[in-house]
Amino acid sequence: MIPAAAAVQRPPDARLMVVDASGHVVHKRRADFAALVHRGDVVIANDAATLPASLFGIHVATGSRIELRLAGRRSLHPHHVHRFTAVVFGAGDFRTPTESRPRPPAVSVGDLLQLGPLDAVVRAVLDHPRLIEVTFRGSAQEIWEGLARHGRPIQYSYLTAPLAVWDTWTTIASRPVAFEAPSAGFLLDWRLVDSLRAREATFVTLTHAAGISSTGDARLDAMFPLAEAYEIPLRTASAIDAARRRGARIIAVGTTVVRALEDAAVQDGHVRAGRASATLRVGALTRLQIVDALVTGQHEPGTSHYELLRAFQDDSVLRRVTAEAERHGYRAHEFGDSLFIVRRNGNARTFTTTSDTRQGPPSEPASDSDQIAGHSG
Repeated sequence: MIPAAAAVQRPPDARLMVVDASGHVVHKRRADFAALVHRGDVVIANDAATLPASLFGIHVATGSRIELRLAGRRSLHPHHVHRFTAVVFGAGDFRTPTESRPRPPAVSVGDLLQLGPLDAVVRAVLDHPRLIEVTFRGSAQEIWEGLARHGRPIQYSYLTAPLAVWDTWTTIASRPVAFEAPSAGFLLDWRLVDSLRAREATFVTLTHAAGISSTGDARLDAMFPLAEAYEIPLRTASAIDAARRRGARIIAVGTTVVRALEDAAVQDGHVRAGRASATLRVGALTRLQIVDALVTGQHEPGTSHYELLRAFQDDSVLRRVTAEAERHGYRAHEFGDSLFIVRRNGNARTFTTTSDTRQGPPSEPASDSDQIAGHSG
């Protein structure tokens, strides 16, 4: 596949590969997506806006230049912006592939990081020396202002020009809680939403704090996805319940939507309104309980997004999908082409989580690696 190097969300020549339940592959235009939706289907998209989650600054103890990429937080509440999980990078920026960046200085608990107008203190070093927990000093308002003034969207080397934060927001973007763009939603505009409704389908949303894709460190990347906060509105939960009663399909726009819905249903197969943190890893051994079909970006083997596709179709089909994408020159990554994939029947039920302790169902608060990274769709 060819990396999409320009930040254009809806290029007129965007393509859509379609994989039906039997594994048959056909090629369409991405503009044909609405025609694949049936009467009564429920289409669910992630309405998270993307944070300017890349912060450049200084590791005070050594004077070394660093980049801090925010990667997670425990809540979507706008006042809960003091504590984040983050990944530390050495000097440089997106123009250098992540695996070629110099290593960051060793960080320790108590270290101060000066990040433009923001100060952060290292509170914990987690399961990898570059994966840390930080606490920002100041009020929630000061932190938001610091992120807005100093932060930049997380970006990878296949993009040739610096991203503006609005390049990463979908048409339906609402709260700024995602760390990378929920980029499958780039295909959406209000004309498409109107087309879905004209076909008597239901369009609803949820909010999921999409995490980062890649760090260039294989051991660290193997830990992704991290736990990710999400919220399912009552309207969305009700639409899912009604669709399942009448035998209609649930279509997810993006892997983040799959992860939120399947995590919400893990205990008893039902999706309820509320907030939780997704710890479920969806993969080859997962029996999908909620989602029937997925529209997403073009994902390459070895990524966490590709692993999720293995819940929809077996490896022989996915190898054919990859070969077709290569043969036809599909564009990969967040500004690339799309894939519509329908789940096969009879996949086995097994679940694994990203931590030993599950959060339970939604409740009130609670090679060049850059060539395979960079989208959360």
